[in-house]
Amino acid sequence: MPKRILVLGSTGSIGMQALDVCAHSDELQLIGLSAEHSWEELVVQAKAHGVGRIALVDEDAAARAAEAWTDGQVLGGAEGLVRLVVESGADLVLNSLVGSAGLGPTVATLGEGIDLALANKESLVVGGELVVALAEATGAQIVPVDSEHTALHQLIAGLPPGAVQRMTITASGGPFRGRSRGQLADVTVEQALAHPTWAMGGKITIDSATLMNKGLEVMEAHHLFGTPYDKIDVVVHPQSLVHGLVGLADGAMLAHLGPPDMRIAISYALHGGESADLAIAPLDLAAIGELTFEPVDVDAFPCLRLAGEAARAGGTAPCVLNAANEVAVHAFLDRRLRFLGISEVIEQTLSQLGAEPVRAFESLYEADRRARDVAAGLVATLA
Repeated sequence: MPKRILVLGSTGSIGMQALDVCAHSDELQLIGLSAEHSWEELVVQAKAHGVGRIALVDEDAAARAAEAWTDGQVLGGAEGLVRLVVESGADLVLNSLVGSAGLGPTVATLGEGIDLALANKESLVVGGELVVALAEATGAQIVPVDSEHTALHQLIAGLPPGAVQRMTITASGGPFRGRSRGQLADVTVEQALAHPTWAMGGKITIDSATLMNKGLEVMEAHHLFGTPYDKIDVVVHPQSLVHGLVGLADGAMLAHLGPPDMRIAISYALHGGESADLAIAPLDLAAIGELTFEPVDVDAFPCLRLAGEAARAGGTAPCVLNAANEVAVHAFLDRRLRFLGISEVIEQTLSQLGAEPVRAFESLYEADRRARDVAAGLVATLA
């Protein structure tokens, strides 16, 4: 029987590519879709893929979808999204929601013992040990949907305990690679969204421009693979063809190369951590000619440093960092904050709130709320 797949965030970049992967595989069956508010696009997807159940976080959008589409069931609000998960009968849930809004569906999926294909890195950044512990308690598998973590996942498969000494995550460097901090003072939204390699949504593209995405990916790798922070590195690799590297105890290093196509990572996760046939041309190494690597300039891109500091502080600090970043990035996209103001908002929010112990998911939701309030106030001050 085909594997039953539920896609959360199906109208986003990852979600749409996941639908394409499912449409070309006899092993995968779509059974449900969700979006935040893009109800017209979601209904079109449901009809095209024969899905009978959808959910929209925006309740007004859900109501409009229910009026327009009577061939299936429409669920609304955050509770409707959780219902879609727990009542789906899915074998695997792909969580490609953006930001900390993905934490609730992650918890619902793992709590039901359903395997999780995780594109929402914020679930692990914010939830950390609690999310991993929940998966271990229910026996659910977490498979990453990210080129870097897919690479690491494949590289360490089958290696004996103790063989891995270091993990290295690569960064393209984003649109501002090579610029000094002073040269970033007046960059525009359009310039920040012009990523040289990947086509992604607005929020993650800005995270790539600030290198915050690499800070979040380091935290994700720490939780996914149980690797200490002092054994995870980030290196700039502008060609975006080497997605991850693993250093072994004997001094050797394994590298994972592949085209910059997210369908590879998506397919790997949807197939439960196995490679499947994809209509993607392999790399022509002779045509590529060379692969280059550079150190990260943390003075020009302080978000990576801030993420590292929050990760090591632990507790609620990663949650505070993530919430402040979301507020600051959206303010930048709305042209209410300068590009360099993003890191300023994050640093000052962390300074004001610090790190508190995390005893339950409720602690994280409260920390997220407080951080958003503080960050919003700082945006108004720095605007």
